[in-house]
Amino acid sequence: MALTKTFSWSRRTFLSAAIAVSATLGLGQPAAIAKDKPLKVAAIYTVPVEQQWVSRINKALKAAEARGDITYTFSENVANTDYERVMREYAEQGMDLVVGEAFAVERAARKVAAEYPETAFLMGSSFGPAKPNFSVFDNWIHEPSYLTGMIAGAATKSNVIGMVGGYAIPEVNRLMNAFMEGALAVNPDVKFLVTFINSWYDPPKAKEAAFAMIDKGADLLYAERFGVSDAAKEKGILAIGNVIDTAADYPGTILASALWHMEPTIDKAIEAVATDSFEPADYGSYSFMSYGGGSFVADESLAPAEALAAAKEKEQEILDGLFRVNVNDGEPKSTM
Repeated sequence: MALTKTFSWSRRTFLSAAIAVSATLGLGQPAAIAKDKPLKVAAIYTVPVEQQWVSRINKALKAAEARGDITYTFSENVANTDYERVMREYAEQGMDLVVGEAFAVERAARKVAAEYPETAFLMGSSFGPAKPNFSVFDNWIHEPSYLTGMIAGAATKSNVIGMVGGYAIPEVNRLMNAFMEGALAVNPDVKFLVTFINSWYDPPKAKEAAFAMIDKGADLLYAERFGVSDAAKEKGILAIGNVIDTAADYPGTILASALWHMEPTIDKAIEAVATDSFEPADYGSYSFMSYGGGSFVADESLAPAEALAAAKEKEQEILDGLFRVNVNDGEPKSTM
């Protein structure tokens, strides 16, 4: 009885074979082979896609899809207990790249990724990359956070700033600490009230925490989570935005915002997969301002003119490599 052996041709295997054939025939490198059709990309989100953090990833992937570079699908509100199953389903569907956040499922996510070495994984993570195919990223927007802190420190009149965060993890802590340092740089008398709601998406709980801070004298709020700006609007005080610009939703309330732009990270990963050069790496640096991964905006009608000018001057120093914002992953604490 004759035996027939079947072969599974991955993108990497096919490209390697094509290069070898082209070289043999004297045709040179087939540069376009890896991009002969859009990459298949999937994303896994543990929160609603409207949540500010994942909305940045979704926006960048949709931009790549609009260019024709990828086809894109996603799953939202995926429970931690279901994360492994969804990862496997996308890998089994032949996705070229799977994007997500592995903060609460680090070991499980890395285990699943290792089972599918031909699939590229790019995950938000507090830890490092891992062979053969697990790359990591993070929203390193501590630089614009520092700049918004400078503006907030100059704008507060009570010298009390309330700060509401999701979880006290490095990704949140470093932004809040940078903001605090920026505020103290221009106003050594400012004090901070810090609360974590232990949820990534609970606007009512964040709003309640913000109200408590206002009752204690805060006249400006740092809105790391949704819900905080609602409290600021209701009480007629100012707020600092995080990750996305919500000024249009809260006119007269958002003093400044530190923005995250995920496009440089996503585009670099897509390029690596498309050219068969994807390797486990830390993509965190692509969120730095020098790569266009972070920026800040301010409402010039609300921000003190001198403070805004000082923040823009400091922004240029950062871009010129003349000033480096401290990275402090320790849990920020109230100072009053």
